[in-house]
Amino acid sequence: MQSLIQNLLLKCDPETSHELAIKWLHRTQHTPLNKLYSHQTVSKPTTVAGIKFTNPVGLAAGLDKNGECIDAFAAMGFGFIEVGTVTPRPQSGNPKPRLFRIPEKQAIINRMGFNNKGVDYLVEQVKRTEYDGVIGINIGKNKDTPDEQALSDYQVCLNKVYPYASYITVNISSPNTPGLRNLQHGEALSHLLDGLKQGQEKLCQTHSKYVPIFVKIAPDLSQSEVSDFARALIKSKMDGVIATNTTLDRKPVEGLKNAEEAGGLSGEVLDDKSYQVTKQLAAELDRALPIISVGGIHSENTARQRLDAGASLIQVYSAFIYQGPDLIKRIAKSL
Repeated sequence: MQSLIQNLLLKCDPETSHELAIKWLHRTQHTPLNKLYSHQTVSKPTTVAGIKFTNPVGLAAGLDKNGECIDAFAAMGFGFIEVGTVTPRPQSGNPKPRLFRIPEKQAIINRMGFNNKGVDYLVEQVKRTEYDGVIGINIGKNKDTPDEQALSDYQVCLNKVYPYASYITVNISSPNTPGLRNLQHGEALSHLLDGLKQGQEKLCQTHSKYVPIFVKIAPDLSQSEVSDFARALIKSKMDGVIATNTTLDRKPVEGLKNAEEAGGLSGEVLDDKSYQVTKQLAAELDRALPIISVGGIHSENTARQRLDAGASLIQVYSAFIYQGPDLIKRIAKSL
């Protein structure tokens, strides 16, 4: 039944398939129909950044932007679930079409543009979940917020999600919000991270709990830029890094249908780029901060390679779309 549903969805328009799947999961997650996608969670406990994870295999941000299907994804066996990216105000994202498959390479191109129902809506969904595992909340800025005011948007989201998140991810690496990736460099990066650290310290006192902050990095930075990024993370006392977001590189899919569409490319073709960034960050950070590796992980071997390269946890997205929930169980058992 899982294979049949998955094959039908893969024959539909990509964004239509996504919307149908999210609606169906939302409606069935607390009903007997959840048995159609439930898998026993593999127990491979690990502790990272002071958080206990059931197993090291997580769902990457972007699939459940509004936190509407947390219990459904938990039933599939994920060791942790990251929702978002969420912004202070609801926004519709970029014009459609904005999601494209490249099935020959098990790849996806998206230029969604942080389409979401806003941080208040997401918080309500998280508050209602029955899942008692690890929930990461990925935060961003609204498209119409000037770069110089970006910190304010991130602070709004940080303040609102802090009481309900196991960890918080700062997304400054999506290629689909104009100017966002500029925040990965120099003074803009230092200003943002220092401001978020100050906010975290105040919130820790207010809520009497410490919620780690991770920062998500792009795969398209040069080696020197990755080095600078690592130093900024350490200097600002961030708690971890997620490597990586989607890529703008089109060489791996050159000549294929949809390859020239604008947006971020994900899937198996991202494997080497994400692996190399993970490996360099591990060397630069020298275990000072944990790494969650994501991007191109599509098998037991690729997952193991990321852990061997220095990651503490891994996340999947595109391979999960193409392969379904069985992928989670296979990877978790192999680690």
